[in-house]
Amino acid sequence: MAKAAERYDEPIHIAVIGGTGLQHLSGFTHAATLKLSTPWGEPSSPVSVLHHPSPSTGKPIPIAFLSRHGLHHELAPHEVPNRANIAALRSLGVRTIIAFSAVGSLQEQIKPRDFVVPDQIIDRTKGVRPFTFFEGGMVGHVGFADPFDPPLGTLVQKCGHSLAGEDIVLHDKGTVVCMEGPQFSTRAESNLYRSWGGSVINMSALPEAKLAKEAEIAYQMICMSTDYDCWHVSAGDVTVEMVMGNMKANAENARRFVGAVLDELSKEEHKDLVMATHLQGSMKFAGSVTAPHGRSAEAKEKMQWLFPGYFD
Repeated sequence: MAKAAERYDEPIHIAVIGGTGLQHLSGFTHAATLKLSTPWGEPSSPVSVLHHPSPSTGKPIPIAFLSRHGLHHELAPHEVPNRANIAALRSLGVRTIIAFSAVGSLQEQIKPRDFVVPDQIIDRTKGVRPFTFFEGGMVGHVGFADPFDPPLGTLVQKCGHSLAGEDIVLHDKGTVVCMEGPQFSTRAESNLYRSWGGSVINMSALPEAKLAKEAEIAYQMICMSTDYDCWHVSAGDVTVEMVMGNMKANAENARRFVGAVLDELSKEEHKDLVMATHLQGSMKFAGSVTAPHGRSAEAKEKMQWLFPGYFD
């Protein structure tokens, strides 16, 4: 097998961030492995550049794949270098991210091995994870009413429903409760989140979604339920064995779902969505809160790296 290249000179506009159970994508040609560095450090893993044939032209479409928890799942949720991950992907040209995550179900109708395309998040992290690019001498206030990108979410939902009857059950919309971890919830917490209207719970949606929003990247998470959290007494308490068992059993469905989304995004008709043209330039105003003469040199240097030409 030929060794993958260590550089890739063409822009890459679509990325997949894989979580537990989706460490790689089969059926794609491995074109390059990129070791990247950013002003916020190195990302969780090298970025694999995968070639995906365009359904329209047959020409290869590059996809950037990053393993959120590291190549060997060595990073706990609070240790994931989210800023480096998002910054590294943007530097490659990425403007659309499909993120995958294992979740616990907070609702009876969302059964283990079902998929959810969420549209909202409740933040239960505790502030130990760096969660913004705008700091250290530059303030930016970014709208987060829709933590997932609505047009992208609609496309992902359609792709999931196109696989109905093929062992894939999809729930449109839903609220992710993002907890700190790495421990699972107490029973009291689990029932509290249910009373709030939470659909599923995970440890990875934040600050990933916040940082993608700041980076003007269209972001949508695909969640796969692996358990009923601990509120569902008859189902038993959550264990790693339970989570990994359901992930392994449903891994092929996860790959088929993500593959269907990439097939659709590769079509020419979705070019504007892939480039997130509806988000372009939104950070220019958000970062203008701090007057130019009040911005620190370090903050300006970092913002120039992330947004060339925005804050000269």
